[in-house]
Amino acid sequence: MNLLKIPENHSGVSKTLRLPENIVNDIQNLANIKNLSFNKVLISLLEFGLNNLYEKDKEKLESLK
Repeated sequence: MNLLKIPENHSGVSKTLRLPENIVNDIQNLANIKNLSFNKVLISLLEFGLNNLYEKDKEKLESLK
């Protein structure tokens, strides 16, 4: 089983996202529970998703780098 690891710090680029309200609420609630920023939790969830792609999708993504 893969576990979610929350990063300590990062440098980043500003990007605007439109997210469904229920997802925003869940992420904010998780951030509150963990006493973390919304941004840190969202980054962790996105990294987890990217690290756990289907192999074919992962290979396609790697070929674009």
